[in-house]
Amino acid sequence: MAITYLEAIREAQSKALADDESVYIYGQDVADFGGAFKATKNLAEMYPGRVIDSPISEDAMVGSAIGAAIEGMRPIIEMQFADFSTVAFNQIVNQAATHFWRTGVPCPITIRLPSGGTEGSGPFHSQSLESIYSHYPGLIVMTPATVEDAYSMLLEAIAIDDPVIFCEHKFLYYHLKAEKLPEENIPAGSARIARAGRHATIVAYSAMVHEALKSAGELAEEGWEIEVVDLRTAKPIDTDTILGSVARTGRLLCVGESFPWGGLNSEVIARVVSEGFHLLDAPPRRLNSKDTPIPYHPNLWKAHRPTWQSISAATRDLLAL
Repeated sequence: MAITYLEAIREAQSKALADDESVYIYGQDVADFGGAFKATKNLAEMYPGRVIDSPISEDAMVGSAIGAAIEGMRPIIEMQFADFSTVAFNQIVNQAATHFWRTGVPCPITIRLPSGGTEGSGPFHSQSLESIYSHYPGLIVMTPATVEDAYSMLLEAIAIDDPVIFCEHKFLYYHLKAEKLPEENIPAGSARIARAGRHATIVAYSAMVHEALKSAGELAEEGWEIEVVDLRTAKPIDTDTILGSVARTGRLLCVGESFPWGGLNSEVIARVVSEGFHLLDAPPRRLNSKDTPIPYHPNLWKAHRPTWQSISAATRDLLAL
């Protein structure tokens, strides 16, 4: 029986709760209701007293989790939407991210961010904040693009002694399925080659990996072999895998759903230009969502974010250089 991306996240949390009594889940409506997207469905019954509803205060949720973490617990915080995590921004970047640096005491919290857009979500429920959190030392930022990574990387996030921002994409919750959960995994911090190629490299992450793969499939019918690199983590970035891919192809397109200004794509391109300029046969390019608030209307939303069609068009332009 196939398992969805969302079910993989639920199963990872269940395993973490079963394996380690220091793990607990805290968030709005995560207990009886099972979370905004049902990522914690039935877990409160399975693990009494360890799946706890919070007040509607993201600041308080993260603040209490930091206190629990430095006393030996491993809290999982569920934000209903990634956008709402900005209410707890001070706690995340000024407290959790810096705690070990200031005190030598680990702060092992995992903050789950349902990220990215879906039709009709609009500007307050659709943002991709991985670039913002990657800016701050002390935070690990994960962006799983597959069912297998949603499961194994969440377990790894919970076990890590550093605070982890876990960006799970809402669009993938039900759209993505796998035959089974993985028994082995690629460690976080390592990228993977999602599709091999030789004419150009597309670096993507989260839901954009699947748009890139669909684009690569279309371009293959035109005779182009496009390599797709799944970053998997926004911080740290696996620069070696990216440079190895660019060495094979000579061309680079970076694709992300976040806003373009100062984003993760810019960081990837900066690293390639500074460390692998000699590998490039053409100037690297990036493709992001538009530099506007995210629209509600489904047609406007589809035009706002990168799609496989816009990725194909950008790749053709890159190949023509």
